[in-house]
Amino acid sequence: MAIEVRDVNKSFGVTPVLRDVSIDVTSGSLTALLGPSGGGKSTLLRVIAGLEQPDTGTVVISGVDATRLSPQRRNVGFVFQHYAAFKHMTVFKNVAFGLEIRKRPKEEIRRRVMELLELVHLDQMAERYPSQLSGGQRQRMALARALAVEPQVLLLDEPFGALDAQVRKELRTWLRRLHDEVHVTTVFVTHDQEEAIEVADTIVVLADGQVKQVGSPAEVYDNPADQFVMRFLGPVTRLGDSLVRPHDIEISPAADPAGTTATVVRVVRLGFEVRVELLIDGQETWAQLARSTADRLDLQPGQAVTVRPSPAARPLALSAS
Repeated sequence: MAIEVRDVNKSFGVTPVLRDVSIDVTSGSLTALLGPSGGGKSTLLRVIAGLEQPDTGTVVISGVDATRLSPQRRNVGFVFQHYAAFKHMTVFKNVAFGLEIRKRPKEEIRRRVMELLELVHLDQMAERYPSQLSGGQRQRMALARALAVEPQVLLLDEPFGALDAQVRKELRTWLRRLHDEVHVTTVFVTHDQEEAIEVADTIVVLADGQVKQVGSPAEVYDNPADQFVMRFLGPVTRLGDSLVRPHDIEISPAADPAGTTATVVRVVRLGFEVRVELLIDGQETWAQLARSTADRLDLQPGQAVTVRPSPAARPLALSAS
């Protein structure tokens, strides 16, 4: 079910948090709200959920103006960073809770809950309590609980933020697969660029309460709207009067009139990648090379080399706003 947010403004006291925010979320898509802390991501999610009221603007869900509707009438599922499980209830009862308060038939509840527990790979843990689950398992339980009432929209506020890096990686892969199975319109908040790029169909970049850019992960990464988006979406370095991705810098030990002369300062091996720190007319820059390329070049500190953007590079002029 599609979501339309139009000209939303929200302030807390005299502090503006959202400024004329407008976005469209396509039905059945998985959209990431990405940006730094304090950029307005969670507030926008809460406005969509009905947990916050905008000062001005509208929220339309499935063609219905939901701006003044209560959260209960919006048919949205919401998962917070901290899963807020009912500690005295089993996994089964936690997932069944929303169905039970809606007084669904017992057999329907049992069938629906077991379908969801199987979907999130917790069917063997139905009788356990939250304290007997790992953090990743508790978060999967929270997602099953949100999906149990068959919401039109699923909203996730930094769902993996409290988990360690390895579990986060595993769960974001799992979330993408889950979404491809259930196809519920999903919006999730994250400040993790890699997470947004790997999982989302569409990324909305938010900063200072404003939408900086909207597009597919490839569009936002390869064609950033400005310096902020380029810097936030991945590593950058300076080459002359432009910003460029470090992996888009080519290094040659031979002189090249089409390139720029640089001096190798340091070569750092980082697993399958190699970071080459360079100095150009007193200005520090760096390039990221594949290990095979670095081995072939055999670069040494103090060596003079030529650098230039690769043909696939899309430098962004520093004068751009």
